[in-house]
Amino acid sequence: METKSTQEVAPSVVLTSNLVLEHWQGHRRLTRRVIELFPEEELFTYSVGGMRPFAQLAMEMIAMAVPGVSGALTGTWQYFDESDFGKADPKTKEELLQLWDKTTGIIDELWPQIPEARFQEVDLAFGQYEMPIHAVIYYFIDNEIHHRGQGYVYLRTLGIEPPGFWLRD
Repeated sequence: METKSTQEVAPSVVLTSNLVLEHWQGHRRLTRRVIELFPEEELFTYSVGGMRPFAQLAMEMIAMAVPGVSGALTGTWQYFDESDFGKADPKTKEELLQLWDKTTGIIDELWPQIPEARFQEVDLAFGQYEMPIHAVIYYFIDNEIHHRGQGYVYLRTLGIEPPGFWLRD
């Protein structure tokens, strides 16, 4: 009888790229709900402890999303304000939500074009993050979760109950 050390073990796939995308888009749907809950003025002005207003945090998420997925696809890493995605400075909640939705659509369009093998390749994302593409994507997701947590704090201090963190549908 062979032991594990001598047995050839077939690799198993825990996550496919489509599952990673769905996980991320679930977080994006939840973050969109957080944006919707903010009163218009507070979305752009309210902060706690010197942190940036939530609209600025949402713009950071937007600024990483499309350029990040595009970089994962092409190997060309341009920041939001350098890319063809355009410069945006939303002044209203509605404009921010429209930009959020536009970003979501572009992610959905570009993602399936990323070759599966590309997720294992190491790249220098945005000239500063040298890691496998899958780790860069996880960074985008982690960054969004972190900033959404700040939004939860803001909402609670404004007396608004944020959505459950598990609500990603």
